Amino acid sequence: MRAARPVRGLAERVWLVALAAVVWQVATSVLDETYFPPPTKIVEALHDVWFSGPASRAFLNGNAVDDFSSSLAHLFVGWAAAGAAGVALGAAIGRSRVLNDLLDPVLQFLRAVPPPTLLPFFIVVFKIGTTMQIVTIAFGVVWPVLLNTADGVRSVEPLQLDTARVFGVSRPRRLLMIILPAAAPKIFAGLRVALSFALILMVLSEIVGSTTGIGAELLDAQRAFEPPTMWAGIVMLGVLGLLFNGVFMLLERRLLAWHAGAQRLTN
Repeated sequence: MRAARPVRGLAERVWLVALAAVVWQVATSVLDETYFPPPTKIVEALHDVWFSGPASRAFLNGNAVDDFSSSLAHLFVGWAAAGAAGVALGAAIGRSRVLNDLLDPVLQFLRAVPPPTLLPFFIVVFKIGTTMQIVTIAFGVVWPVLLNTADGVRSVEPLQLDTARVFGVSRPRRLLMIILPAAAPKIFAGLRVALSFALILMVLSEIVGSTTGIGAELLDAQRAFEPPTMWAGIVMLGVLGLLFNGVFMLLERRLLAWHAGAQRLTN
């Protein structure tokens, strides 16, 4: 019975996706619409573009290795840089009212600027290439991490900080041992939102300034008028987003298990 639970849980999660795929297949086969190919053609395009390689390489062909390595490297470097900067600056702003009052107008202004509108500026400054793509991703995704970190740091119980001061705990140790762990749930929430934004900005930056990557494949398919290939790229992005979110939530649940236990004890 226990062995059947994961299978039943998976079936409960994917049945709607399977039903949607069947409806899509039937509807597109009947309508025969060029711009909306059936899932079978999209799967064929996925195979031809990325998954026609040997089983020893998880069926990834050379094109997949080039595209995925380029896209994912830019995505994770930009996301990691934004995460580090967002946590550092958010913690500083959350703990200092003076710094918050000084920087808040500037940060609110920058946060309101849509990252795609800055692509021409980034291209001029950093030229087309890896640096431009990473900067675009980092600038666009730093805000949820920064704001969530600042909010989480402000919400730390004053009693905990007062107790640490009484026992002579230094400021750096208070930050690392009390403030950041207490703010961890909000920090992780910001990182998860930032990861989904990073996927979007990765595609935009590749469409504008790259010859490799999933975004570049989408642009090439659009120029060559190949709807199945274009939809294959869209489906691939959706699958990656689903995988990223699932893996991140699993890690978050494991890394923050101590926080949930501490909350139960205090309650």
